[in-house]
Amino acid sequence: MQIWEVILIGIALAMDAVAVGMTDGMAEPQMGKGKMFAAAGAFALFQFGMPVFGYYGGYAFSGLIARIAPYLSFAILVLLGGNMILECVREERRHAPLGIAQKSKLTPMKLFGQAVATSLDALAVGVTFLATEQGAGLPAHAAVCALVIGVVTFVLTLPAVVLGRSAAKRLAGRAEIAGGAVLIVIGCKLLLEGVM
Repeated sequence: MQIWEVILIGIALAMDAVAVGMTDGMAEPQMGKGKMFAAAGAFALFQFGMPVFGYYGGYAFSGLIARIAPYLSFAILVLLGGNMILECVREERRHAPLGIAQKSKLTPMKLFGQAVATSLDALAVGVTFLATEQGAGLPAHAAVCALVIGVVTFVLTLPAVVLGRSAAKRLAGRAEIAGGAVLIVIGCKLLLEGVM
């Protein structure tokens, strides 16, 4: 395995985090720079940590991870997406203005759930790193490869959050519904990929 292959793995693993980060920006168009960096950092941290955990957990957990990851990711993302849509509908029913959100929508708990859900497949990558190290070899230690994945995730997710904020300003109050729908679609995609 070459370093460019690790970068490609990082890009592939980051795609779900990028999409979810964009929905976070859409749901909270007044998100400050610090919170944007924190959101991208949380996704990057989990995309780094999960392969390391998978590598050191080794084959002991690989079967379990492969079996439950799609279902767990699906459940978390559908729950979060459905909750976003429900919040927007409730706000609409109360005849509240649907403009830019006045309160913070992205809580630490919600961000934690998103980061876990979008990084579960990275656990299996850590197991793959262990198998590759025993076979053809990795370009660097598995933790360094995982760090590359984390950096790639951060570099791709931060602009996605910013782009989501811009889109929310154009979509006004409908951004939260669109963001919730995207989370549900990503959850369904992860489930289908895991089942097939």
